[in-house]
Amino acid sequence: MKGMLSIILGLLLAVTVLVLSGALYVVDETQQVVVTKFGQLVGKPKTEAGLYWKFPWEQANYFDKRILEWDGDANEIPTLDKRYIWVDTMARWKIVDPLRFMQSVRTEPSAQSRLDDLIDAATREVISRHRLIEVIRSSNRILEDQNQEEGETQTMAERGETELAPIGLGREELARRISLRAAETTPQFGIQLVDVRIKRINYKEEVRQKVYERMISERKRAAEMFRAEGQGKKAEIEGQMVKELKEIQSEAYREAQLLKGKADAQAIQIYADAYNQDPEFYSFVKTLETYRKTVNKETQLILSTDSTYFKVLNGGWEGAAE
Repeated sequence: MKGMLSIILGLLLAVTVLVLSGALYVVDETQQVVVTKFGQLVGKPKTEAGLYWKFPWEQANYFDKRILEWDGDANEIPTLDKRYIWVDTMARWKIVDPLRFMQSVRTEPSAQSRLDDLIDAATREVISRHRLIEVIRSSNRILEDQNQEEGETQTMAERGETELAPIGLGREELARRISLRAAETTPQFGIQLVDVRIKRINYKEEVRQKVYERMISERKRAAEMFRAEGQGKKAEIEGQMVKELKEIQSEAYREAQLLKGKADAQAIQIYADAYNQDPEFYSFVKTLETYRKTVNKETQLILSTDSTYFKVLNGGWEGAAE
């Protein structure tokens, strides 16, 4: 009898454990749960982490609460200027209404398939309405001055930048429009489209060469512009250098002439003082200086006896003076 009672208690305990295991479920921080009974919703979706209770015959449907990744396949799309390109996009999305999500798409792979259709269609619609240059560039500037101080405003020419084939929207704006266009439909699936980005753009072979030629042409045009600006700056610097050199030379010549004039005036004053002290001696000294400059050891002179020069050489200054 005791053995039978033990068996019965064991069976009751096992049944209780099974019932409790089917009646309790856990929701962690990354999950949200929709409880259904024979396909019908029971209560509200559970979005907060914790331990919850349900009837064993009810089912807990788990959905991810985190931001999920979508990575589509590259699509061949013609641009407005009839250039065929391969556009590869990526997106981030999350489940914001788990009940509607379960009712419409049920699983994440199914949601990924829906996003394929929505994002690819939005990408094709936006890209085909714009030129190729709008898709591949996000700015009208090809160079940025890394040394530009924050807050300083200068013109493009002053900053060493040039504008090439100006764009109206650019790649980032087109990606934003793709995201907005695709996000118009996702709420009916309980999905929020967080962001869409253009991950990669490849050109068809016949387009690629034309793109390279265009890029080379633009860079050459920019180089010519920079070269012309450099030559102009060079001419300006050289002109300033010549101007400053002439100013320096003129100032130096003026100073030299002033010094020379002062020196000549002092010399004349010295000569005048010497002459006033002894005019005859002064005349004798000047005459000797003249002879020293005009006669050397190889000079041959033919002089008459009444020549002053002869008298000085023969008898000295007194004989010449007589």
